[in-house]
Amino acid sequence: MKKLTLIIITALLSTGLSAQILQPVKWSYAAKKTSKTEAVLLLKATIDQGWHIYSTQQKEGGPIKTSITFTPSKDYAINGALAEPKPVTKFEQVFKMNVNYFEKAVIFQQKIKLKKDQTSIKGQLEYMVCNDKQCLPPDNVDFDIPIK
Repeated sequence: MKKLTLIIITALLSTGLSAQILQPVKWSYAAKKTSKTEAVLLLKATIDQGWHIYSTQQKEGGPIKTSITFTPSKDYAINGALAEPKPVTKFEQVFKMNVNYFEKAVIFQQKIKLKKDQTSIKGQLEYMVCNDKQCLPPDNVDFDIPIK
Protein backbone atom coordinates (compact mmCIF):
# COMPACT_ATOMS: atom_id res chain seq x y z
CA MET A 1 0.00 0.00 0.00
CA LYS A 2 2.85 2.38 0.84
CA LYS A 3 4.45 1.67 -2.55
CA LEU A 4 1.19 2.43 -4.37
CA THR A 5 0.76 5.71 -2.45
CA LEU A 6 4.35 6.68 -3.24
CA ILE A 7 3.85 5.90 -6.95
CA ILE A 8 0.66 7.99 -7.06
CA ILE A 9 2.31 10.96 -5.30
CA THR A 10 5.34 10.75 -7.61
CA ALA A 11 3.09 10.63 -10.68
CA LEU A 12 1.08 13.65 -9.49
CA LEU A 13 4.23 15.66 -8.75
CA SER A 14 5.71 14.79 -12.16
CA THR A 15 2.53 15.82 -13.93
CA GLY A 16 2.45 19.10 -12.02
CA LEU A 17 6.03 19.90 -12.94
CA SER A 18 5.57 19.18 -16.63
CA ALA A 19 2.46 21.36 -16.71
CA GLN A 20 4.40 24.52 -15.80
CA ILE A 21 3.77 27.44 -18.12
CA LEU A 22 6.71 28.37 -20.31
CA GLN A 23 7.63 32.06 -20.19
CA PRO A 24 10.83 32.39 -22.22
CA VAL A 25 10.47 36.20 -22.65
CA LYS A 26 10.73 38.79 -19.88
CA TRP A 27 9.78 42.41 -20.64
CA SER A 28 11.13 45.57 -19.01
CA TYR A 29 10.37 49.21 -19.74
CA ALA A 30 12.00 52.61 -19.32
CA ALA A 31 11.70 56.17 -20.57
CA LYS A 32 14.52 58.60 -21.20
CA LYS A 33 13.78 62.30 -21.53
CA THR A 34 15.80 63.82 -24.37
CA SER A 35 14.50 67.35 -23.78
CA LYS A 36 11.78 69.08 -21.78
CA THR A 37 9.21 68.16 -24.46
CA GLU A 38 10.59 64.89 -25.87
CA ALA A 39 11.35 61.40 -24.61
CA VAL A 40 12.25 57.96 -25.90
CA LEU A 41 10.39 54.88 -24.66
CA LEU A 42 12.45 51.70 -24.35
CA LEU A 43 10.67 48.32 -24.38
CA LYS A 44 13.16 45.51 -23.82
CA ALA A 45 12.54 41.80 -24.35
CA THR A 46 15.03 39.47 -22.67
CA ILE A 47 14.71 36.12 -24.43
CA ASP A 48 15.77 32.73 -23.01
CA GLN A 49 18.48 30.77 -24.83
CA GLY A 50 17.14 28.91 -27.87
CA TRP A 51 13.99 31.04 -28.23
CA HIS A 52 13.21 34.02 -30.49
CA ILE A 53 10.50 36.62 -31.08
CA TYR A 54 9.55 38.11 -34.40
CA SER A 55 10.21 41.58 -35.79
CA THR A 56 7.56 44.29 -35.92
CA GLN A 57 8.28 44.26 -39.67
CA GLN A 58 7.54 40.54 -40.18
CA LYS A 59 5.55 40.03 -43.38
CA GLU A 60 2.03 38.59 -43.32
CA GLY A 61 1.52 34.88 -43.95
CA GLY A 62 4.04 33.70 -41.39
CA PRO A 63 4.44 33.94 -37.63
CA ILE A 64 2.70 36.62 -35.58
CA LYS A 65 4.85 39.75 -35.64
CA THR A 66 5.55 41.75 -32.52
CA SER A 67 3.20 44.72 -32.30
CA ILE A 68 3.16 47.59 -29.83
CA THR A 69 0.05 49.71 -29.33
CA PHE A 70 0.07 52.89 -27.25
CA THR A 71 -3.09 54.02 -25.48
CA PRO A 72 -4.08 57.46 -26.84
CA SER A 73 -3.64 60.33 -24.37
CA LYS A 74 -3.70 64.13 -24.34
CA ASP A 75 -0.40 64.01 -22.40
CA TYR A 76 1.79 62.93 -25.35
CA ALA A 77 1.96 62.28 -29.09
CA ILE A 78 3.82 59.55 -30.95
CA ASN A 79 6.75 61.04 -32.86
CA GLY A 80 7.76 58.88 -35.83
CA ALA A 81 7.85 55.14 -36.33
CA LEU A 82 8.82 52.49 -33.82
CA ALA A 83 12.55 51.69 -34.13
CA GLU A 84 14.11 48.26 -33.78
CA PRO A 85 17.60 46.88 -34.49
CA LYS A 86 18.32 44.79 -37.57
CA PRO A 87 16.73 41.35 -37.09
CA VAL A 88 18.11 37.95 -38.05
CA THR A 89 16.54 36.83 -41.34
CA LYS A 90 16.22 33.11 -42.02
CA PHE A 91 14.06 30.80 -44.13
CA GLU A 92 11.84 28.71 -41.85
CA GLN A 93 10.39 25.61 -43.46
CA VAL A 94 7.40 25.51 -41.13
CA PHE A 95 6.24 28.91 -42.47
CA LYS A 96 7.70 28.36 -45.98
CA MET A 97 9.11 31.90 -45.99
CA ASN A 98 11.88 34.13 -44.71
CA VAL A 99 11.20 35.30 -41.16
CA ASN A 100 12.76 38.19 -39.24
CA TYR A 101 13.44 37.57 -35.57
CA PHE A 102 15.48 38.48 -32.48
CA GLU A 103 17.36 36.20 -30.09
CA LYS A 104 18.71 36.84 -26.56
CA ALA A 105 17.45 40.45 -26.26
CA VAL A 106 15.94 43.28 -28.27
CA ILE A 107 15.07 46.88 -27.42
CA PHE A 108 12.23 48.57 -29.28
CA GLN A 109 12.32 52.39 -29.17
CA GLN A 110 9.55 54.92 -29.67
CA LYS A 111 10.03 58.70 -29.65
CA ILE A 112 7.25 60.79 -28.16
CA LYS A 113 6.46 64.49 -27.82
CA LEU A 114 5.42 65.41 -24.32
CA LYS A 115 2.49 67.75 -23.73
CA LYS A 116 2.81 67.43 -19.96
CA ASP A 117 5.94 67.40 -17.78
CA GLN A 118 5.07 64.14 -15.99
CA THR A 119 2.84 61.40 -17.35
CA SER A 120 2.48 57.68 -17.76
CA ILE A 121 2.53 55.94 -21.14
CA LYS A 122 0.26 52.92 -21.23
CA GLY A 123 -0.26 50.34 -23.91
CA GLN A 124 -0.12 46.72 -24.92
CA LEU A 125 2.28 44.59 -26.86
CA GLU A 126 1.63 41.31 -28.62
CA TYR A 127 4.35 38.84 -29.53
CA MET A 128 4.91 35.22 -30.45
CA VAL A 129 7.89 33.21 -29.24
CA CYS A 130 9.30 30.09 -30.90
CA ASN A 131 12.25 27.75 -30.65
CA ASP A 132 13.38 25.05 -33.07
CA LYS A 133 10.73 22.61 -31.76
CA GLN A 134 7.63 24.67 -30.96
CA CYS A 135 5.87 28.00 -31.01
CA LEU A 136 3.87 29.21 -28.05
CA PRO A 137 0.51 30.93 -28.59
CA PRO A 138 0.78 34.72 -29.03
CA ASP A 139 0.89 36.61 -25.74
CA ASN A 140 -0.46 40.06 -24.87
CA VAL A 141 1.28 42.15 -22.22
CA ASP A 142 0.05 45.45 -20.78
CA PHE A 143 2.67 48.05 -19.90
CA ASP A 144 2.80 51.35 -18.01
CA ILE A 145 5.92 53.50 -18.41
CA PRO A 146 6.21 56.51 -16.08
CA ILE A 147 7.86 59.69 -17.38
CA LYS A 148 9.21 62.06 -14.75
